[in-house]
Amino acid sequence: MSLTDAQWARIEPLLPDRTPRRGGRWRDHRQVIDAIAFKYRTGTPWMDLPEHFGSWKGAHNRLRKWASDGTWEKVFTALLAQADAEGDLDWVVSVDSTVVRAHQHAAGARKKGPRSASRGHALGRSRGGLTTKIHLAADSRCRPLAFVLTPGQAGDAPAFTQVMARLRVPRPTGRPRTTPEVVLADKAYSSRAIRTHLRRRGIQAVIPQPADQAANRKRRGSHGGRPPDFDRDAYKQRNTVERCINKLKQWRGLATRYDKTATIYQAALHLAGIFIWSAR
Repeated sequence: MSLTDAQWARIEPLLPDRTPRRGGRWRDHRQVIDAIAFKYRTGTPWMDLPEHFGSWKGAHNRLRKWASDGTWEKVFTALLAQADAEGDLDWVVSVDSTVVRAHQHAAGARKKGPRSASRGHALGRSRGGLTTKIHLAADSRCRPLAFVLTPGQAGDAPAFTQVMARLRVPRPTGRPRTTPEVVLADKAYSSRAIRTHLRRRGIQAVIPQPADQAANRKRRGSHGGRPPDFDRDAYKQRNTVERCINKLKQWRGLATRYDKTATIYQAALHLAGIFIWSAR
C-alpha cells in the first residue's frame, strides 16, 4: 500500500522538516511512510521489508521517534481539522471497542517508564492468551476520530470518557471542538454515569437500555424514574463504527498486535487513520 499523489499532497505540509536538529537530512518521508504502511498492512516482520523501501531500521526508528514525540497523532488531528473546516465531518459519532489478539512477540516490554508502560502496555490475559482492546469513536462515514487502548479484559463503559476526552478537533479560531451532536453506542454503554456525562455536555445519547436495567427501573416504580429517550431510527447508523473497525482490521499488523509497547501500536492506528482521512 502506497500513498497516492493526492494523499501525499494533504500529508506532506503536516510533516516535520526533513533536516533534524542534529545530523544530516532524513530519508524521504514518503518512502518511509510507505514502508511503515506496508509493514502494518501486510503484517510483514521489519527485517523482511522489500529492499526498495530502504533500511528497515530507518523506517522503524522513524515510527518510534514520531510515536514518542506525538507526530503521528498531530498529523491525524490536523487531517480531522481539515475535514471539519471543509464541512466533511457531521459530528454524529459512534463509539465501540474491539479485541485484538496479541502475538507472543508483543510480550516482554519492560514495565518501568511512562504511563502506558505502567499499565502493562495495554496487554491483558484471557482464555485466548494476550489481548489488547481498542476503544474508538467513528464518524458517520466510518472514519476513526479517536483511539484509546486498554488490556483486552477491560470493560467498555469505563473507557468511554477517555475516548470522548481524546476527541479534540482544532478550528481556525477559538477552542477545538470536543462536543459531538449525537453519540451512538450499544447496550454495553448504558449506564447512568455515561448518560449524565453526555447530558451535561448537551450531547444527544442514542443508547438502548438492557432488559435487566429496564426491569429494575419498573420494579422500583415511581422511584425508578422515566425510561431514557431512545431514537430507534438514529440507532441504525451505529454500524458505522463497526465498519470502521473492519477497515482498520484490513491492516494485518493491526488485526494482530505484534508491537511490544502501546505507544507504537497506537501510532500504527493513527497511521491507518491518516491513510483513511487523506483519501477522502
